[in-house]
Amino acid sequence: MAVLWRLLAFVSPYRWRFTLAALCLLAGNLSAIAIPRLMGQAVDQVLGQGSLSGLLTLALLILGLSVLRGAFAYGQSYVGEWVSQRVAYDLRNAFYQKLQTLSFGYHDRQQTGDLMSKATADVEGVRWFLNMGTLRALQLLVLVIATSTILLLLNWRLGLIAMAFMPLVAWRAIAVSTSLRSVWLKIQALTGEMTTILQENLAGQRVVKAFAAEEYEQQKFNAKAGQLSQESLVAGQSQAANSAQMTFLFIVATGVILWYGAYEVSAGRLSPGGLSQFLFYLGLLAMPLRTTGWIINSFTRAASSGQRLFEVMDASSPVRERPGAVALGRVKGHVAFRNVSFSYDSSVEALTDISFEARPGQVLALVGPPGSGKTTIVHLLPRFYDVTSGAITVDGLDIRDVNLASLRQNVGIVLQDVFLFSSTIQENIAYGRPNATLEEIIQAGRRAQLHDFVTSLPQGYQTWVGERGITLSGGQRQRLAIARTLLLDPPILILDDSTSSLDTETERLLAQALAEVMRGRTVFVITHRLSMVKGADLVLVMKEGRIVERGNQQELLALGGVYAALHVLQQSGRQDSQATLADR
Repeated sequence: MAVLWRLLAFVSPYRWRFTLAALCLLAGNLSAIAIPRLMGQAVDQVLGQGSLSGLLTLALLILGLSVLRGAFAYGQSYVGEWVSQRVAYDLRNAFYQKLQTLSFGYHDRQQTGDLMSKATADVEGVRWFLNMGTLRALQLLVLVIATSTILLLLNWRLGLIAMAFMPLVAWRAIAVSTSLRSVWLKIQALTGEMTTILQENLAGQRVVKAFAAEEYEQQKFNAKAGQLSQESLVAGQSQAANSAQMTFLFIVATGVILWYGAYEVSAGRLSPGGLSQFLFYLGLLAMPLRTTGWIINSFTRAASSGQRLFEVMDASSPVRERPGAVALGRVKGHVAFRNVSFSYDSSVEALTDISFEARPGQVLALVGPPGSGKTTIVHLLPRFYDVTSGAITVDGLDIRDVNLASLRQNVGIVLQDVFLFSSTIQENIAYGRPNATLEEIIQAGRRAQLHDFVTSLPQGYQTWVGERGITLSGGQRQRLAIARTLLLDPPILILDDSTSSLDTETERLLAQALAEVMRGRTVFVITHRLSMVKGADLVLVMKEGRIVERGNQQELLALGGVYAALHVLQQSGRQDSQATLADR
């Protein structure tokens, strides 16, 4: 119930419209409740008095009330749908906004497909609960109270017999609700897992095709879809059983009332029209009672969906702004790591006791084998993660004391895994600055050695880039990502192995362009190509999360340590490759 009450709190901004929907529902029910009363009077008038003179008036009243009932039903349906759609809009936006505030540390542990399922299927479950579940439950409550009161006033004996069935209905409702809650939680979780399989399959179609793994993927999807289908059948079976039992109870109640009502009529304590009213009122309750299972289903599904949504919305991001965090202006770019250690899972340290300084205008290179901690260092600088111990400062300010947005505006980063959006080349370059002029975009493209390629395309900068940039080569994607970062004109620039997919000639041209761009900036270069390290003011050699050597390239080669060994290995590997190609 706590989850359901919290979901209902989202109705608060639209409480007047929701109240209007409830009033339409109440007015429609009152119109419906009046109709059996008039029909009972018509029966008494015909059978008791043998008069037909007042039937036309009664018929017109019944017709008028039916029209009113239809009009109010339309109003309740339209306004209820409007409110539910607005609440779904607010809830989905709040969910999405929360996702934007959660750091890499949270997203590392989540499945994309499951989050997509929460933003779609779970929000839709909540919407149905608000529109149909709550209003139908309110309708059932109003009808039960009103008709029970009327039946007791008509004949308290028959009224008590009719009400004797209500505890059975309530017991079934509670039992079904309890059993369905766990089932719906499992269904929603399986939906998320199935969506994850689908999302990964679509994103990795090239790998699936390359390894001829279509049958394996089909079996994996079929297995999860089968589990989902089975659990959905369990939920459907519970709903069907509940509806059948409600119908059976209604039929039994009708039979008992008809039998005892005939006795009351013969005893003179109830008129034939009064008995007709009893049966008409029971008929009025029939449909709402039969939909009790559906109402319970909407409540239990909403409780399950709300629980899954609130798990994300209540999640605490490992990276949070401190109260009173200051906004950074444009920084000079003096970066310092002070005894920094970091662990992803609080068990094995990814970085241990990292200390260094990068002064404004300096180029700092990070080299070392894969998994040595190079990328982790540059991910800590814009606070994608927070240090476990130690501190990182920019221009003397601890980055944990500054506003996240202002910090990241000062740090431009070209990630190793380039992500491009399904949009034009122009819009992808201008992603960080949507108001940038075409001239500025072209200038960034020139600096990244991308302009000549773009102008060779029929549509130039308006060329559409496929999903994740699939229509571009690896080198073209990386140059576009570099142009996107350069457009921001950041005082601190991070190149995370951003030249790994470039050919030798493009790398040379890009190096010339970057030499101009790097002036006046603090630049961090992560690379496996030691040729990119030549101009670095400081080279940090990483191994197993520690800095094992530091200095410029000449000093490190003279040292004859890890860097010198990497240099020799890379040179010999290049020569071996050239010899192999010559042999072929």
